Amino acid sequence: MLSVLANIIAVLLSIWTPAESAVFYASGPWRGTEACVTERLPENGDKLQVEDAPTVNAKSVAVLTDDGHVWLEEKSADRQQPIASITKLMTALVFLDKNPGWEKTYTISRDDLVEGGKVNLFTGDTVTIKDLFNSSLVASDNGATLALARSTGLSDAEFVVAMNIKAKALGLMHSSFSDPVGLNNDNLSNAKDVARLAKAALDTPDIAAAVGKPSYEFVTQEGRAKKLESTDWLLETDAVSGMQAVGGKTGYTESAGYCFVGRFRDVSGRSVIVVVLDSGGKNERFQQARTLASWAFNYCQW
Repeated sequence: MLSVLANIIAVLLSIWTPAESAVFYASGPWRGTEACVTERLPENGDKLQVEDAPTVNAKSVAVLTDDGHVWLEEKSADRQQPIASITKLMTALVFLDKNPGWEKTYTISRDDLVEGGKVNLFTGDTVTIKDLFNSSLVASDNGATLALARSTGLSDAEFVVAMNIKAKALGLMHSSFSDPVGLNNDNLSNAKDVARLAKAALDTPDIAAAVGKPSYEFVTQEGRAKKLESTDWLLETDAVSGMQAVGGKTGYTESAGYCFVGRFRDVSGRSVIVVVLDSGGKNERFQQARTLASWAFNYCQW
């Protein structure tokens, strides 16, 4: 017991960010009625016509400008709920703090295999750390994610401690994590914190590159070819009205519902982070996120 506690304390000391250097996003108040308007109409004189955000069925929504300063829309955005595999964005951030080396290898054991989702890696498969990282973020592979966390040399408990320390360092004051995969319903957050988490993750080049891949192919050390498809279906669509989905993360459990957070960019280079939690359906989460992003680009100024 003492050795476990000592290891956890060591993790705390190695990852802790002092308060004065911690990152807290200065995202301001909701500005939907102020920032999002149609053009001035002659019959209204100088009065601007407010363009409300489209109504979507997701139980929680947030739209954050990509500079992290302005909430363009929110709907029950402080409502805390399980976030399922969106958890993997936090896992990736913590992993990068402890990356043992992209070309090092890891052999999948029986203990790495977890229920839920499609299984792409099997007991005895030996893969590079780079392949584990991409399997986790592209295909949302649960076993690969657990293996990725264990590849750092931290125990499962130590890794979860590191996740929660990272959450506080990022200013995610309404988020808590209990496992690296997202199957535990005690992995809790809200739409605003998810937007902040996604911004931090997608501003990290290695994560942005992975979640922007529609597919990923590799060969295990034993010679078995693997082709993984992204769970983010928006990556396979063409630009819509000058807007492009550039990367995001899906999540689903029965308790979390169908969730998605993603970054969208328009032709002028503006971008937004859109969060939809418990959206009502696998396809609906993408449709709702795209609808909100299109509204932001067409009507909002920041």
